[in-house]
Amino acid sequence: MWNFPLLPEQASTVAPHVDLLYFFQVGVSLFFSVLIFATILYFTYHYREGSNIDRSRPIAQSLLLETTWMGIPFVFGMIMFFWGAALFYVDYEAPPGALDVSVVAKQWMWYIQHSQGRAEINELHVPLGQPVKLTMTSQDVIHSFYIPAFRVKQDVLPGRYTSLWFEPTKVGRYHLFCAEYCGTNHSAMGGWVEVMEPADYERWLAEGGTGPSMAQEGEKLFVQHHCAGCHRGSQTVHAPRLEGVFGKSVPIQEGKDVHFVTADVTYIRDSILRPKSQVVAGFEPLMPSFEGQISEPDLLRIIAYIKSIAGEETPQ
Repeated sequence: MWNFPLLPEQASTVAPHVDLLYFFQVGVSLFFSVLIFATILYFTYHYREGSNIDRSRPIAQSLLLETTWMGIPFVFGMIMFFWGAALFYVDYEAPPGALDVSVVAKQWMWYIQHSQGRAEINELHVPLGQPVKLTMTSQDVIHSFYIPAFRVKQDVLPGRYTSLWFEPTKVGRYHLFCAEYCGTNHSAMGGWVEVMEPADYERWLAEGGTGPSMAQEGEKLFVQHHCAGCHRGSQTVHAPRLEGVFGKSVPIQEGKDVHFVTADVTYIRDSILRPKSQVVAGFEPLMPSFEGQISEPDLLRIIAYIKSIAGEETPQ
């Protein structure tokens, strides 16, 4: 009769932990709300006009009372802060071996491509019990990728990459929303996440055909945009080699100083679009910018290719 759930279904490993923190915060808020309003009502009645109360005594100050009413909320606040921070850090970094999925947002749709090559729009198919990491960017304005049943949400920004990860725990079909107002059709920018048994997921991938993977598509783009002429180990042009560079520390020259950055997806993106912003030590700032020449989906494919050669040794 009363089919009105207060919260979406818990369908990921992090969902119960988020809900527990949420209910703790609600409980603390209710406790202090009831305490404060009960005290107000008591004093309103006790010291009402005409009541037989001695009002001749001076106001007394109590250091213990003041310390108590500041100390107890402070303790509860710190519990919530450290609990939330611990949960954030657990949910921030995807575990090793997570399934890589690329997401490009645009008004008003989600373009999603799996590392194996299959793409879909406004739907995301994932296997049960497998951590999934989303690398996301926007082609226009700020969007926000939100799956209520998984208790995960992350802003999707133009000009940079953001990521989130989750591990589904229940087979089913779950709502996907954009949780950031992004224009007139914002309310229509939604979709579905389909959690499948691992065998069903593999069959679903196979149904898409035996086309190239994202890394294979990225290699073609790498050659097409003439990146291979400078950055492959077989070439003689004096440019940084990309074999084995992903995930490693790269020395960056700034004037006379050298500092190190990690060659992650953001670094690779910036090196393609703004190559003169971070010049590798020992090399001249000669690479042209590809800003406006390579689409967001193609950038993710090129990055997938560079990630795929991360285990290869850089030729000397």
